[in-house]
Amino acid sequence: MENEKHSLLNRNKVKEVSEADKFQFGNYLEVVKSFAKITYQSIYVIDYEMMKFEYVSNNPLFLCGYLPEEVLEMGYTFYFKNVPEEDLALLNVINNAGFDFYDKLPNTDERKLYSISYDFHLKGKYEKPILINHKLTPLFLNERGDVWKSLCIVSISHKQEAGNVIINKEGSTAFWEFDLLKGVWIAKEKSKLKEKELEILRLYAQGFTINQIAKKMFVSPDTIKYYRRKIFENFDVKNFSEALSFAIDNKII
Repeated sequence: MENEKHSLLNRNKVKEVSEADKFQFGNYLEVVKSFAKITYQSIYVIDYEMMKFEYVSNNPLFLCGYLPEEVLEMGYTFYFKNVPEEDLALLNVINNAGFDFYDKLPNTDERKLYSISYDFHLKGKYEKPILINHKLTPLFLNERGDVWKSLCIVSISHKQEAGNVIINKEGSTAFWEFDLLKGVWIAKEKSKLKEKELEILRLYAQGFTINQIAKKMFVSPDTIKYYRRKIFENFDVKNFSEALSFAIDNKII
């Protein structure tokens, strides 16, 4: 084991870093592109100064059947062409509510710690609209503390309807849910699970059935069903897929 450890450390160690090498940190899009290579999620960057997309990954979900270059060229027009009219109105509400939330934060330096998540439909060249989950987090602020550029991640939604607007803060147990009917943000605390409940969720994420989970945990299937019900109640969800999505989104597992 020690030999393997020593070999790994020696093999991975960079011997020299020049001043020119250090300037690479300024090319942040290379980091974004590398991240896009290793995730199934669609990645893109919004520039709020130029009101355009600065980068669009080749991951297909967000592209709606277009090429990345086509989506990049369309910029904000992409939304107008590929989001159903009722969801466009929803996006306008969410956009205003999100920026109002950021504007009211007392410490502008903390704005990078917050991310917003919500669901809406994309149609594009698909036969039917697809409900996607959209997450945004600030990449850069200007000197005034305004959000200048944001990193956006798109994945399949585990919900059944558009909306579901949530703001999370990195390192905090609190989150904020937007009430679309009342137009207000409601502060809440993240749910906590017992160790057995966490283990069940992790095993489900690996593709195990209830009977297989019961066998691995040396309990009856009815016991697993009991814990499953407690998880659903805790997260206020209806099925394992929603529970897993909630747990991932809130960094519970």
